[in-house]
Amino acid sequence: MLIQRKAFLDRLIERRENGEVKIVSGIRRCGKTFLLFELYRDYLRKEGVPDDHVIEVALDVEANDALRDPLALDAYVRSRITDSRSMYYVLLDEVQFAISDEERRSRDIPMRLYGVLNGFLRMRNVDVYITGSNSKFLSSDIRTEFRGRGDEVRVHPLSFSEYLPVHGGDREDAWLDYVTYGGLPRILTYTSDEGKAKYLNRLLDRVYLDDIVERNNLANEEAIGSVLDVLASGAGSLTNPATIARTFASSGRGSIDEKTVRSYINYMKDAFLISEVSRYDVKGRKYIGSPYKYYFEDLGLRNARLNFRQQEENHLMENAIYNELVGRGFSVDVGVVHHEERNQYGKREVKSLEIDFICNQASRRYYIQSAFAIPNREKMEQEQKSLVRVRDSFKKIIVVKDRIKPWHNDEGILVVGLIDFLLDPSIIDR
Repeated sequence: MLIQRKAFLDRLIERRENGEVKIVSGIRRCGKTFLLFELYRDYLRKEGVPDDHVIEVALDVEANDALRDPLALDAYVRSRITDSRSMYYVLLDEVQFAISDEERRSRDIPMRLYGVLNGFLRMRNVDVYITGSNSKFLSSDIRTEFRGRGDEVRVHPLSFSEYLPVHGGDREDAWLDYVTYGGLPRILTYTSDEGKAKYLNRLLDRVYLDDIVERNNLANEEAIGSVLDVLASGAGSLTNPATIARTFASSGRGSIDEKTVRSYINYMKDAFLISEVSRYDVKGRKYIGSPYKYYFEDLGLRNARLNFRQQEENHLMENAIYNELVGRGFSVDVGVVHHEERNQYGKREVKSLEIDFICNQASRRYYIQSAFAIPNREKMEQEQKSLVRVRDSFKKIIVVKDRIKPWHNDEGILVVGLIDFLLDPSIIDR
């Protein structure tokens, strides 16, 4: 099974020999290693790079245990660089394994590892690529330590357009599988629903949660699992740590204070398990802050956490649209539009309307609403209510579940079908 991951491969190729450390980040098992060690490695070979000029080290493999010491890793890589006139490509997989237990426990910046990587940067004939599954060490800190010389390529699970050709079924069947079991590449190797469910449950418990508990020295695995349950049940709904803490207090499931809930959410964000999306006041042009929306990086993991209950397709559809937009390189916020209207007593009141997604990419902006179904004019007016109150020239779009031909309604809003939206990035510019 060969999935080309063209969008992410192109992003790596674009950054080739740019003088920065290429940080290939993303949730575990999403295909980072395959992208770097197979697809990018094959690209370099086709470009004429000799095999001995590509130095590969998989730090999560026990055979390379000795190389998890940064000084040993440094010595090994330098021993492989024998020609100062030729370019060498250093590919380090799961680089967080080169962070000491002491640094991990104390959450100190791993200076020994960063020192080694910075040393590689000073070598003019070395191009460095690393992968990792924790944003704490691979995003904010690494950019700070490299002073602008760290370039991140964020990899996500399979998009629907990558998933569909390998799935082999028709579009609707593939969507039902995708929205149920998600887009982690290995899920496509399982033929039965039971096998897919067991794989996701095993991965969630033994890889993601165990990794979070170990990395952050958590004494209570059950507590963070309970917070994850709440987020999974309310994916795409507005909430915040204080609300979640109150939920525990009122439900009799034990007490978890607001500060602890916030820490747990940050740990899950660091592990790329969830994303936190802020609200943006469109007319006031400012961020509002809490409450936030939380979306899951992979729908299969979200569903597995809930034992495949609570599979409301409208909420899963919204999560899938969010993931698609982020995968295309957009920064995404939840939009808020304030307007005045008269209440039943004739008094004017300020109301707040929500736009599901405000998507920005350089000078491009789109306002996108996720609507499971629009059976009549009343429902159309409800869904477009927030969009028509945005008085700018950027594109407004409503995505519906039904398979329809794209069309513009009387307000100039583009209405498109979900699967067409997922398969054709250019459709939003019609």
